[in-house]
Amino acid sequence: MRRIIGFLSIAFTCIFSNVQPAFPSELTLSAAASLREAVDELTARFSGRMPGVTFRKNFGASGTLAKQIEQGAPVDIFISANPEWVEYLRGRKLLEPSSIDTFAHNELVFAGITAVPVSGMRDLPKLRKIAIGSPKSVPAGEYAMASFRAAGLEKALEGKLVMARDVRDAMKYAELGEVDGALVYRTDALLLGKRSKILFTVPAGLHDRVTYPMALTVTGAGNRDAVKFLRFLHSAEARMVLEKFGFAMK
Repeated sequence: MRRIIGFLSIAFTCIFSNVQPAFPSELTLSAAASLREAVDELTARFSGRMPGVTFRKNFGASGTLAKQIEQGAPVDIFISANPEWVEYLRGRKLLEPSSIDTFAHNELVFAGITAVPVSGMRDLPKLRKIAIGSPKSVPAGEYAMASFRAAGLEKALEGKLVMARDVRDAMKYAELGEVDGALVYRTDALLLGKRSKILFTVPAGLHDRVTYPMALTVTGAGNRDAVKFLRFLHSAEARMVLEKFGFAMK
């Protein structure tokens, strides 16, 4: 009997020593508000391949998200709507430098439902109210202000600008007719424009190219699943999803 018990004990030890317990993994992702739908699909596709991986997603103005990371928010991956906030965090040694890369590109457009004929930047001073993201934290607002300065329209637009919390709110104001139009990303105008329409594309030469950089945070670099997800974001499948939502890849 003792021999049998001893044998069973060894057998069970061998069996369970080869079993690797499956622990669920949670990734925290902070991304620019304009990426919401694309990121939702990308995370769903990744989770389909890795059933044990779940995501906590935080969308908002890039500057707000960066400040949250600086203040200690537990984030694995950060995707900004401009390079400035990635550089801000890199300068504070909060990102893994080798992981920083370009996620996608976009375009700045003017969308609205105004009855006033608008076909270019020169027509903006004719309007009553124009929504933009707050330039202090919203990259789309920074691109808009840079475009106004380059076009010599800063003074002509004084008192006409309505500052929104993020680019999605700016688009919402335009869609509801609370302003004559908004300077937003093409992807937001295409996705959210039910009543409004794109009236013109802001000339690319008036502002820096709309670029979305991505990076692992210092803590995220130690998360194997976060590293795998970042690798997935470089894949042809991820490129296809981004292009479906109107983002440019080159």
